[in-house]
Amino acid sequence: MNMYSPEQMKENIEKVRGQIADAAREAGRDPKEITLIGVSKFFPAEYAAQAYSLGLTDLGENRPEELHAKKETLDQEGIHPNWHLIGTIQSRKVRMIAGDPYLIHSVDTISLAKEISKRYQAKDIEAKILLEVNVSGEESKHGFTEEEVKAQFSDILALPSLQVCGLMTMAPIQQKEGQAREVFEKAKVLFDDLKTLGADNSSWKYLSMGMSGDYKDAIICGATHVRIGTAIFGKRDYPDPV
Repeated sequence: MNMYSPEQMKENIEKVRGQIADAAREAGRDPKEITLIGVSKFFPAEYAAQAYSLGLTDLGENRPEELHAKKETLDQEGIHPNWHLIGTIQSRKVRMIAGDPYLIHSVDTISLAKEISKRYQAKDIEAKILLEVNVSGEESKHGFTEEEVKAQFSDILALPSLQVCGLMTMAPIQQKEGQAREVFEKAKVLFDDLKTLGADNSSWKYLSMGMSGDYKDAIICGATHVRIGTAIFGKRDYPDPV
C-alpha cells in the first residue's frame, strides 16, 4: 500500500470538500451542515494521523478492533479525532469499544441497541447512535426494514444511556442510473417520519449516507454525514475475510 504524500492527500480532501460545497449549494443548503468522514479502514494509523493533520477531524472505521487500536495509537500521540464506527458490529465486541466512538452509525437490530445500552450504562456514559436502515431492500445488506424500525422505534428510544441521533443507509453497490438517489430520498422520508414518532428533536438530526461514488446525490437528498474513503485515501488492500 503506497502512502499518499501530504500534498496529494490535501489535494484530495480539498477536492472532496469543494464537491460537497457544490452539492450543498445545488440543494439550497449550507455546506457547513455536512460532516465529511474520512474512512481510514485498512489503512495504517499514520495515514489517519496525516489526514487529521490536514484538517480532517472526523474519521471512520468498519471494524471495532481496528477503531480501538487506531484510537489508542493516536491518543498516545495527542491526536483526538471524532471516531465513527460505520461497519457491522457483533454484540460480543461492544464491550471492546464502549466509549471509543464519537458516533456509532451501524446499529442494525434492537438486540444490538440493548447491548450497547447495557455496556455504556455500566460505564455511566452515553452512546450516540444511528439506526442503520435497509431501504433498498437488498438481502445482502444489514439494517432495519422501514416496517421494523417504525415498530421498534419507541422501544429503542426508551433504552438508557443511548442518544438516538438519526439514520444511516447505503445505496446498492451495483447501481442503475438514478437508483442511489431513489434510496437516499426514501431514507430522508423515513428520517422525517420517525421524527414524528417520538424522536427528541434536539438529538434527531443526523442522516448518514453517501460514499465516494454517490455522496453528491446523498447531499442533495439531505445527508448530514458522508463517508468518503477512496476519494481521499485511494484504493485500499482488503485483508482476507475473518
